[in-house]
Amino acid sequence: MNSKRPLLPGEGPLARVRPVVAFVVVLGLFVTGVLVGGTLGAVLLGVLIVGAIALLAATWGVLSPAQRTLRVVVLLVLVVIALELVVKIPTK
Repeated sequence: MNSKRPLLPGEGPLARVRPVVAFVVVLGLFVTGVLVGGTLGAVLLGVLIVGAIALLAATWGVLSPAQRTLRVVVLLVLVVIALELVVKIPTK
């Protein structure tokens, strides 16, 4: 028996948020965080990380293993970028 159910539009706390608005906010936080750099940039990316963790935790039960893997990889990439902004890992 498969206990997973598809996510349907109109359910949950983000149902009233338009996808375009959510995309622009996430993109704005990411670009601003990377361009500003340093601790402030890492804090902005930290906001994205916390949001990604909350969404991942809320949807974990209905995600397939492939979807879970992709979301964890995206989360790890965000963490690495945020750490790089603070530690200033040499890229050359």
